Amino acid sequence: MKSRPQGSIVQSEFKPAWWARNRHVQTIWPRFFQRRLPLSLTWQRLELPDGDFVDVSWAPEPVNKKGIAVLFHGLEGSARSHYAHDMLAVLAKNGWHAVLMHFRGCGNGNNRLARAYHSGDTGDAIFFLNWLQQRFPDVTKVGVGFSLGANMLLKLLGEQPAQHWLKAAVAISPPFRLQECASAISRGFSNNYQKYLLKSMVNKVRDKMTRIDFRPWLKVGSRDVEQIGSFAEFDELITAPLHGFSDAKDYYLKCSASAFTTAIETPTLILHAEDDPFMTANIVPDSSELSGAVRLELSKKGGHVGFMQGSPWRPRIWTHERVLQFVNRFTNLSGGAR
Repeated sequence: MKSRPQGSIVQSEFKPAWWARNRHVQTIWPRFFQRRLPLSLTWQRLELPDGDFVDVSWAPEPVNKKGIAVLFHGLEGSARSHYAHDMLAVLAKNGWHAVLMHFRGCGNGNNRLARAYHSGDTGDAIFFLNWLQQRFPDVTKVGVGFSLGANMLLKLLGEQPAQHWLKAAVAISPPFRLQECASAISRGFSNNYQKYLLKSMVNKVRDKMTRIDFRPWLKVGSRDVEQIGSFAEFDELITAPLHGFSDAKDYYLKCSASAFTTAIETPTLILHAEDDPFMTANIVPDSSELSGAVRLELSKKGGHVGFMQGSPWRPRIWTHERVLQFVNRFTNLSGGAR
């Protein structure tokens, strides 16, 4: 029996700035200190079959369009998040019609239904990709996911190996193994990221509890939700029961990208740093867990969705260059795959 081709894991060309070798500097600096690139977004509301909606943000359409770049943000992110905003701007400036799909409740206002989104929720993304395909059937499309959105994108590609929507994909800082990541982010300074994100997650649930009766799904009320202190606890009490999982462990097992990367047939680039403070280096898969279509570029430094170079006053994000270099191989204008 012929063996399955394995993916490749190579050392990344990323080299951190001398002043930004710390993983927390890499993670935090771009958000709070780097000036955002100029970008004007057009917002659109897409109604879903179950009566809910997702918001979509479009960057300006280039005159000579190379294709459509579809972006998926991270946990509690949006088109306003620094990494998403600037990637939209860079892609648009370089000929791609860039669009970001917000997960439920992450756009302009909370979503209508009790359910929300999670790391393995591919249903809305598939609906959106089908909608794009019907609207732009002859235009090359590529996908770019960040963090939670990267995990979701890898899972989607593994679930749908024969998918026809995306010609290529890039996953940046995916949490390959969700249970290990939930544990890692609870320790040390990294717990500050957890507290920040968890506050937003809890507030959204409490807001919806004023409009929706959650008793058919949850065993906890508004006051109980206020006491949740970790991702693991949130996933056990909220994410799992709301989205059909028996418990947090079941959710983590069924939605971790590492369970799907061997099945991917779409050309896929993964950019990841071993010092990512949202996880540990142990979550990185080996080549036997990747299909032959997957290339993992691994760097020692880079933080979480960081990969910052340049000076403190004029930093630049290396992933902008690398993503463009990769997706431009599939452009309509270059005669690549259509």
